[in-house]
Amino acid sequence: MEAGSLLCPIPLNPKRLFSRRLTSFPRFIRASSNLEGGYRGPKPKKEWVADWVSKNDDTARSLPIYVGGASLLAVLLNRTVSGIAPVADASSSQSRADLLTLGLAVTNILAGLVWLSIRPKSISVVNPQGLECQRTNSHLPDFVVSELLWVWESLSVVTCCRSLVIVYDGRCIFQIGFAAASSGNDGEAVAVDANKLMQGSLYQGVIKSGSQSYLANLSLYPGKSELPFLPSNTQAVILQPIGYKGIAVIGGDTIRGFTSSDQAWITLIGEKLDATLTKVDNPTLAVQDRG
Repeated sequence: MEAGSLLCPIPLNPKRLFSRRLTSFPRFIRASSNLEGGYRGPKPKKEWVADWVSKNDDTARSLPIYVGGASLLAVLLNRTVSGIAPVADASSSQSRADLLTLGLAVTNILAGLVWLSIRPKSISVVNPQGLECQRTNSHLPDFVVSELLWVWESLSVVTCCRSLVIVYDGRCIFQIGFAAASSGNDGEAVAVDANKLMQGSLYQGVIKSGSQSYLANLSLYPGKSELPFLPSNTQAVILQPIGYKGIAVIGGDTIRGFTSSDQAWITLIGEKLDATLTKVDNPTLAVQDRG
């Protein structure tokens, strides 16, 4: 036999080959849309322990005390009934086991006392103490105003945002939501002093770093005094830089109310506002009340 005959290509029928491979698979999958009988798919697992602990928080926290107390009584009862001398003997294996058990029982009792004394502080939504206002730079183009209003509606609906102030190019171009009430009897909201805000450490720190600053619990930060235009009971604040010319001050009604997803989204909003505001040549100083 010639060597060339061994290297001859073997004719293949692609249709026949694929037809053989596909015969092992089902031709179709029947999916029924009839929901009268209920959901028939895999059901999510239920965490019985987690559900019980969440519903019985006090009992779960005091459970180590009960276990430690019962263990302590069991050791003392066993010591009494077994007839062993009441005085601990270091040479006795029973005495060493009893001492170890007593230590574990006392540790359980102490752990239960710690669990009862340390409780997470409940975080609730706080109603802002102030006046609702809407102030917009009167010389901003309509497309910029529309975008600013979209930003406010999006943040107020999706996040815990209740106040929004935007300072850009040395001017307050937008203030909406709740604001602190003025000390006078005029019944107006406190206006934003852009120059004073820009001189503060909060503004300077955000502009220099170029990154977002999140004050999760505003009451713990001394820089709260630099934001007098926000309601006095504002719980959290996000300072988002808008390029290198401005900043957005976002006040929330809940301590640690802005999630990591909210912070990332606000960063993207700041970049979008910067791209939009750079199209405006020179917003003037005039600020007009709308509503």
